Amino acid sequence: MAEILRDGSVFHLRNDQISYVLCEMPGGVLAHLYFGARLERLNAANLLRRADIPADGSFTVQECALDRLPREYPSFGLGDLREGALTVQAPDGSQAVDLRLERAELLDAKPALEGLPATRGEGCAALRLTLRDAHTGLVALLDYAVYDDCPAVTRSAKLVNEGSAPLNVERAYSLCLDLPDDGWDLITLPGAWARERTVCRRPLVAGHQGVSSRRGASSAQASPFIALARPHATQTQGEAIGAALIYSGNFMAEAEVSQFGATRLLLGIDERDFSWELQPGESFRTPEAALVYSGRGIGGMSYGFHRLWESHLLPKRWMNRPRPVLLNSWEAAYFDFDADKLLAIAKAAAASGVELFVMDDGWFGHRDDDTTSLGDWYVNRRKLPGGLEGLGEQVRALGMQFGIWMEPEMVSPDSDLYRAHPDWRLHIPGREDITARHQLVLDMGRREVQDFVVKVVSETLRASGAAYLKWDMNRNFTNIGSAALPAHRQRETAHRYMLGLYAVMERLTAAFPEVLFEGCASGGARFDAGMLYYVPQIWCSDNTDALCRLEIQRGTEMVFPASTMGCHVSAVPNHQTGRVTPLETRFAVALGGSFGYELDPARLDDGERAKLRAQVAFANETQLLRLYGRRYWLQSPFGENDAAWMSVSGDRSEALFTLVRRMARPNAMPPLVRLQGLDADRRYRVVETGEVFGGDELMLSGLCCPLGNGDAAALVYRLRAEA
Repeated sequence: MAEILRDGSVFHLRNDQISYVLCEMPGGVLAHLYFGARLERLNAANLLRRADIPADGSFTVQECALDRLPREYPSFGLGDLREGALTVQAPDGSQAVDLRLERAELLDAKPALEGLPATRGEGCAALRLTLRDAHTGLVALLDYAVYDDCPAVTRSAKLVNEGSAPLNVERAYSLCLDLPDDGWDLITLPGAWARERTVCRRPLVAGHQGVSSRRGASSAQASPFIALARPHATQTQGEAIGAALIYSGNFMAEAEVSQFGATRLLLGIDERDFSWELQPGESFRTPEAALVYSGRGIGGMSYGFHRLWESHLLPKRWMNRPRPVLLNSWEAAYFDFDADKLLAIAKAAAASGVELFVMDDGWFGHRDDDTTSLGDWYVNRRKLPGGLEGLGEQVRALGMQFGIWMEPEMVSPDSDLYRAHPDWRLHIPGREDITARHQLVLDMGRREVQDFVVKVVSETLRASGAAYLKWDMNRNFTNIGSAALPAHRQRETAHRYMLGLYAVMERLTAAFPEVLFEGCASGGARFDAGMLYYVPQIWCSDNTDALCRLEIQRGTEMVFPASTMGCHVSAVPNHQTGRVTPLETRFAVALGGSFGYELDPARLDDGERAKLRAQVAFANETQLLRLYGRRYWLQSPFGENDAAWMSVSGDRSEALFTLVRRMARPNAMPPLVRLQGLDADRRYRVVETGEVFGGDELMLSGLCCPLGNGDAAALVYRLRAEA
């Protein structure tokens, strides 16, 4: 169980797995002492001695070099010369803040974050520390939570101007974590469109290193996540610490190694395109950051995040619920369709057992390509003469649910919406608009834009009877300016956009609780914990090539559970790479997440359509195990020819094992893969072969996996414990 202990000036947050320890120094300076495996007790003087603080605990700012002290929420400019978590400009132009602890409260419940997604308060213990800067009147409320069931601590800060003059917040990070040494590797998830979340691991060096996004979204190029792992740490052994931001916009994730060999982790909104004016009495809340510790390798860290998101973040109404097997029309038809063509695809899908048919882009305005009509969310009667109502009814008559695609945050210059409200776009007066995919970005920070988006999405869902909505967002921000803000507040635009988007998602998901919302941003460019608070799954990448998806899905699962990943079988030659891979391999890889198809079943031969029927049945039979079992990565696709993973049920009575080989090798022995997570004392039957093995044998000796000849080969085995 989670608990928060106070022993004089020491605050100890802990559960059965971890401890997080803070200390109030004389004068109210707040120091961080420890984050790691659970401690029973701690000698604060021993840890503080590294910062030249005497063993008796005596301390004054003048006598101690704050550049050495492990600070909990530091500011640059008053003795600590490392990067700080907070910068606030006072009326005199100074930017230094000296926060001193004023009050500590053990809370009965974890507070909600105003206008921001955050972990829920059930099953946790909460602490609030109130700090004040006497010079400016700025108050910082530092909120912490430690959870009963996962090795995680969450942090957020609320800044309140209790002074008499305006303040300008220039930097307000969510997390600062000081660690006493630099013996770590840094892990980040950089990428690009169609190559999202590549696992990058490198040793820490002196100075600054990390990742960030200034693109208006968390981005395909970087993920709001940073981790440290001991150099010897593997998937199953060694220490690892991960930090993730529950936010979907611009961010900074940085590790700084000081001259003394200490490491400071910082995570929060990227301050390079941010500021926030605080009038007297006003407040600002930072997004929540989550910290996870593992003493059992990088896989243990990943599982800590999975448990945190599944138990405390993802929409409750979708927790442990089956997801329908869907077919999306995009790669089957692109913009070239009418009602008859869509129904032909839907009929073939229904015959294969598909449960949800999704109509993608091209159904509205006069949109036959990507140059027009975003914002004009009325049906194109030339393509759909029966409207959304007619098509939805016809799809449901086939025994399937109906789903629809929208991109509500965008507007085409060639649209009725743009011609009526050109000031609704993000723009800088006097600057030429920069389009991407022939579209501009709506200013979601404006209430009238939010109301418009809620109205058109609601009308579309009601008219179509859709049970699913794919919410897309296909471009980065440029010309970042808002007609609704004065000149001196323009740097608030990007964050106000995110607050507006979250407000819209809150309203829509509350109004349509049974609609399955799937996030998308030109593929996986906004795959983050902020969006997952509202939508239970996100399209993992526009790249549907099975061999590419091995790396994309592995990188995503570093932080996010399988249930959150939209993973589909697509046609070959693949539309992104031109590669031809066997249908069985595409199926094996797509089983890694929320399963579906991106093809036209009518174009397959009879044998392939029969395989589709068997695939859908298998996907449904194994769905709860695949999506909600504990995931173990056995062999990494990064740098290895084979990739292998498995999902194990909570009671360890069943498992699903997948192996994919990229390239065949001549004169090679079949791989022997050591499994994980089974019960060593039980015997398991491989359903596909009938063979029975001991759990200890499978984990210590391994499972021999003949793959036959050919590139891009795969096998999927179900394991069931014998009675």
